[in-house]
Amino acid sequence: MTTSTRGAAKAPAVLVLEDGRTFRGRAYGAVGATFGEAVFSTGMTGYQETLTDPSYHRQVVVMTAPHVGNTGVNDEDPESGRIWVAGYVVRDPARVPSNWRSRRSLDEELARQGVVGISGIDTRALTRHLRERGAMRVGIFSGETLPDAAAMLDEVRRAPEMKGADLAAEVATKEAYVVPAIGEKRFTVAAIDLGIKGMTPHRMAERGVEVHVLPATATVEDVYAVDPDGVFFSNGPGDPATAEHPVAVMREVLSRKTPLFGICFGNQILGRALGFGTYKLKYGHRGINQPVQDRTTGKVEVTAHNHGFAVDAPLDKATDTPYGRVEVSHVCLNDGVVEGLQLLDQPAFSVQYHPEAAAGPHDAAYLFDRFVSLMEGQRA
Repeated sequence: MTTSTRGAAKAPAVLVLEDGRTFRGRAYGAVGATFGEAVFSTGMTGYQETLTDPSYHRQVVVMTAPHVGNTGVNDEDPESGRIWVAGYVVRDPARVPSNWRSRRSLDEELARQGVVGISGIDTRALTRHLRERGAMRVGIFSGETLPDAAAMLDEVRRAPEMKGADLAAEVATKEAYVVPAIGEKRFTVAAIDLGIKGMTPHRMAERGVEVHVLPATATVEDVYAVDPDGVFFSNGPGDPATAEHPVAVMREVLSRKTPLFGICFGNQILGRALGFGTYKLKYGHRGINQPVQDRTTGKVEVTAHNHGFAVDAPLDKATDTPYGRVEVSHVCLNDGVVEGLQLLDQPAFSVQYHPEAAAGPHDAAYLFDRFVSLMEGQRA
């Protein structure tokens, strides 16, 4: 990715999909060129949390909401230390942000961090195209002098695909750190960082959990060196088919029957550890308004998602695995995709979505309580 922060407001820009479809607009954020997987997010708010979610690494995010940037950018809401999206696509950016916490405009923040974007295009048409053709590679090019159409398309088609991408270690912490319990400490959790968001360990800390966040490369010995009451596997980017090391670590955790909770990428890791396959969805689930049913209670939740891969597990029956029986506990009501797994013979479960509500609804907050209950049961 090449970027410059000068002249963004006036520079022409073009978005080129790998199938040759193009959209012309204006530069938004940094000026230059960037490449990634084109995906769309259906959230109408929470763009700052989306941008800083490590799960979006190497993805160019198309916002389906037409007006973006109204509340500017603050210093309290980021979910990590930087913006992770490869590029950003909006229709009508806010001309003047307005919020009492705002410190700068979204355009300024994108430019400051070197994130190339495009505005003024028909994002509804682009979203419909991605729904019909599927997520695909894309490039955004901006500046006063742009390459010719054939050269831009050639660059897009030479960019790496998301399928087969091993990205978790690129976004995870390099050094272990601790998020202390809020109030009285009740439990210790070892959290494997595959692209963790800042609010996730905070949600556990609110419940009296001291969270030791470990790198994606952490070994089983590293995990048990903190004497955990439970082990957590986070969200993250990339193809779960490449995640051999996290799968191996999770199998060791399952063998020891330590309470285990995984979300998003962690759900796919659990699926693989149990012997299920994974597959790439046509265009994935992204946004903060996805309906999921908890089949253990019948309750329907509105949930926050970002995933382009899913677990291939049977919806109609429990499956025998080397670690006991497992069943699909949650399912997407839009398309029947597996949204959660639960072991029936030991304390382990996972969900495909993001229950920490950053950004998003609070419907799934009970999952952290469920994890605490597993640790309480194991201790008893």
